[in-house]
Amino acid sequence: MTTTSAVSTRPVKDGTPSTAADAAKRAARRRTAQVWAARVALAAVVIGGWQAFTTWGIVDPFFFGQPSGIAKRLVDLFQNGTEFGSFYANIWTTIQEALAGFALGAITGVVFGVTLGQSRFLADVLGPYIKMVNAIPRIVLGSIFIVAFGIGVLPKILLAAVLVFFIVFFNAFQGVREVDRNILANAKVLGASQTQITRHVIVPSALTWIIASLHSAFGFAIVGALVGEVLGAQSGLGLVIKTAQNNFDPNGVFATMLIISVIVLGAEWLIGKLEHRLLSWRPPAPTEANSL
Repeated sequence: MTTTSAVSTRPVKDGTPSTAADAAKRAARRRTAQVWAARVALAAVVIGGWQAFTTWGIVDPFFFGQPSGIAKRLVDLFQNGTEFGSFYANIWTTIQEALAGFALGAITGVVFGVTLGQSRFLADVLGPYIKMVNAIPRIVLGSIFIVAFGIGVLPKILLAAVLVFFIVFFNAFQGVREVDRNILANAKVLGASQTQITRHVIVPSALTWIIASLHSAFGFAIVGALVGEVLGAQSGLGLVIKTAQNNFDPNGVFATMLIISVIVLGAEWLIGKLEHRLLSWRPPAPTEANSL
């Protein structure tokens, strides 16, 4: 005799994993909506208060600008450009300098950090010199680069690279030092070469530290490019800010700062996507599992 088992299509009862997963998704969506609502509300309060205080004369718009004036100035910049060319060209100049400096600083920072993190001798020899260079004010380095290489894009790239280098270097160095020594010993026992250990053990273990440094590193790359442009340039957002400052145009300064903020937020979003892709093998921490 054969028995036919019927598959039930009824909803899953409460308390099952499926129901718990649906509840977790609803909670995550609700939290996301609450976060975005709070963000919008905060922006509305700040911008609205700023507009109201300047309109009522509590805050002088001549010194602090005005949101409505910033919006008008932003439209004017995009439509009519600047005396140094179109606003789009100035934006692209700064992005190019920041990207090149970011790439150069990140690559050299990772190489030096991983190398010195594995070699105590090199770390002891080069450590004092690295600390000395890190102590030099960046604006002084920018002046030196401009004197040596002119007012082209190279000094801005170098200054951005210097700022990025130290952030990435110290994180990569510490990440290598934090690698589990038992894992290294096991890899050596299994016959792995130093190159294989570096590639398959040390770099993946330090990758969390390195990626974490990249989140703030791009912002510093933008700062390096802007400082270089303020010191001397033919185009770029730093030059636009400097010109607006000299013309007592706070709306122009804030309008350019707004564009810079959008660029940095976009880069931060891309770096976050890169982090999720490179660290997909890593199990999420409890705080990460509950985050956006």
